[in-house]
Amino acid sequence: MDFAFDARTQELRAKLLTFMEQYVYPAETTAHEQRLRLTSPWDTPAVVEELKAEARSQGLWNLFLPDAEHGAGLTNLQYAPLAEITGRSPHLAPTALNCAAPDTGNMEVLAQFGSDEQQKRWLEPLLAGEIRSAFAMTEPEVASSDATNIETRIAKEGDEYVITGRKWYISGAMNPDCKIFIVMGKTDPANADVRRQQSMVLVPRDTPGVEVRRAMQVYGYEDHSHGGHAEVVFHGARVPVENLVGEEGGGFAIAQARLGPGRIHHCMRLIGMAERAIELMCRRAAARTAFGKPIAQQGVVQEWIADARVAVEQLRLLVLKTAWLMDTVGNRGAHTEIQAIKIATPRTVLDIIDRAVQVHGAGGVSQDFPLAELWAAARTLRIADGPDEVHQRSLARRELKKYL
Repeated sequence: MDFAFDARTQELRAKLLTFMEQYVYPAETTAHEQRLRLTSPWDTPAVVEELKAEARSQGLWNLFLPDAEHGAGLTNLQYAPLAEITGRSPHLAPTALNCAAPDTGNMEVLAQFGSDEQQKRWLEPLLAGEIRSAFAMTEPEVASSDATNIETRIAKEGDEYVITGRKWYISGAMNPDCKIFIVMGKTDPANADVRRQQSMVLVPRDTPGVEVRRAMQVYGYEDHSHGGHAEVVFHGARVPVENLVGEEGGGFAIAQARLGPGRIHHCMRLIGMAERAIELMCRRAAARTAFGKPIAQQGVVQEWIADARVAVEQLRLLVLKTAWLMDTVGNRGAHTEIQAIKIATPRTVLDIIDRAVQVHGAGGVSQDFPLAELWAAARTLRIADGPDEVHQRSLARRELKKYL
């Protein structure tokens, strides 16, 4: 299969690599220092806004949206190498390009399922990078990897929906620029079809009854770059029925449509994270001496580096194949491959980052290198968007059908 990139992708890739070298990598330390001086840890450092302005001026903006009306009009295959590059600085680069989760998935939902009024009020400012958003699905009381378990209630009362429930790990919700939640809950819990019980509604953050209770940590980190991962409680919050996304009972289908692109975007960025880890591992191994010779001359370290390179090249080809299939036969046709990369990529990249941490010794777990945060992010992605075991179960069933 020919994965040679077209002229436009090559041009954007070259421009993005230069942008990373000139602006993003130097801004990593600046962003950290500015954040320490902010009144609230959830405010956006000034350098992030500067990066956004520069990216937009260079045409490196909304690259993730295949809809040319709202985004760059790139295919999944065209976007893949660009997302990989942003993964080298996952806490800064995606935000700078307005390509950060959860906004990307929310913009896709609004572009595909939102009404004209919803798009005007919420999609347009999201596309402009003027506001942020959150996707409220995961709940602490149930296994949310099975979306049919969701317990949050969305009850219709006259011309309003009343939302009652508790969510957590709602990414972006701590950011003061987060103005809108897409909330998934049950409008018809008695429906015999468990996949038609759920709906999604738009809930402005300032709606009475919406309580952003606390920030949830991830392996001890508070993820400031993505606006935190909050626990959010809806105490009978009311919104007009016009805030329904799509149709009643369509929430499960919309969630699946949203998660498909999100999963491959995560895998693309994970490959970039692995490349950053390999680079750091090689630089560290070449610069440090132990027991009379450079660490780079230790056989075990050479094995780690070689195995990492082989693994990344394999993963990249699988991710590119998946992107190509999504473009040519659709998400449903690429279902097996989407699950395969979701299983393989976080697990493999986590191992590569872990080896890089080991080469760095104490430095690897410190704040002086990005490896500890990269490790935490990769480990979390073995749970986010469906844990490994859910995808393994589904993929195995597909394989077994061929023989049963």
